[in-house]
Amino acid sequence: MSTDPRSLRVENYWTARARDFGTVRKNELNDAISGRWLEEFRAELPAGPLDILDVGTGTGYFAILLSREGHCVTGVDLTPAMIREARETAAQYGVSPVFALMDAQALEFPDGCFDAVVTRNLTWTLPSPETAYAEWFRVLRPGGVLLNFDADYAQNVRNRNQKESHTTSSGVYGHIGITPELSRENAEITLSMPAAGHVRPAWDIELLYRAGFALCSADPSAGRRILRDRDLSDAPLFRITARK
Repeated sequence: MSTDPRSLRVENYWTARARDFGTVRKNELNDAISGRWLEEFRAELPAGPLDILDVGTGTGYFAILLSREGHCVTGVDLTPAMIREARETAAQYGVSPVFALMDAQALEFPDGCFDAVVTRNLTWTLPSPETAYAEWFRVLRPGGVLLNFDADYAQNVRNRNQKESHTTSSGVYGHIGITPELSRENAEITLSMPAAGHVRPAWDIELLYRAGFALCSADPSAGRRILRDRDLSDAPLFRITARK
């Protein structure tokens, strides 16, 4: 696992957040928003069943959703508490994706073993996104696709607009259980990462081409389609599609 102090800080933060984060993701699994996520995947992924890697799986939302579609999904995350939540939730929903503790920047898989890599709200937390993109390229088969959903959360922090992302315990998108201390930690982590110093997603596209990807594109309207009025005004969700 990573010994970078920034990664350890991220792990500690999400350890504290895992249970509350899992509550919101379970709400999401039971909401119509999951149908909109599936529409997004069906439009961008080739016909399945596929071998899919969910990087930064968190409590397993994408892994569970795509397993229910009949895909063979492996979910990896840096935080043991998140992996425990993911396994518990998957069992509740009657699916069995494989979950493993792993650094997104140093994957423990052989070359060319996945048809698709999917990820959500991860790259803003990475000390070395360029390393991660190269790893995701490496584990994809020729013709494989990367779908990266993320946002410029540093802009949200700079505008001091984090309250916009809070929700209730019955909410399907956002955060619950955020103490002032956790809010400050989130802001400091966000601004300490490389992604905070760049214009996104244009910067990501440049890194992806350097990693070897072809046909890279960004769709800034993904949040409006999927999250609708829950999309953050200062940090709208974008989708990056990159093909090997």
